[in-house]
Amino acid sequence: MAAFGLPNFGQLTEAFRKAQQIQQDAQKLQEELEAMEIKGSSEDGLASIWLSGNQQPLKVELDPSLLQKNKEIIEEKTLEALQNAYNLSTTTMKDRMEELTGGLNLNLPGLSDGE
Repeated sequence: MAAFGLPNFGQLTEAFRKAQQIQQDAQKLQEELEAMEIKGSSEDGLASIWLSGNQQPLKVELDPSLLQKNKEIIEEKTLEALQNAYNLSTTTMKDRMEELTGGLNLNLPGLSDGE
């Protein structure tokens, strides 16, 4: 009698085992991302910002010479450092997720190119 296209029990068991492994690896990855400190800096290095691997702000450091500049320059350099830290953090997260999923295309919001 036909099984109506359903996988055999061994295939189903293997699929569940793989799903459980991915879930465990995802939990480990989440813990690793939370513990990471990723530094982003302005091009001149006068402003630096650290984010965790999952984009939680951790620290801001401004060179004393930057504080002698006008408000607009301070804001520009701080934003530049934040953008750099964010880009490094999201790239790190995306790369680690690709390692975890073996390159499967999951189309995760915020991690796809062009979003």
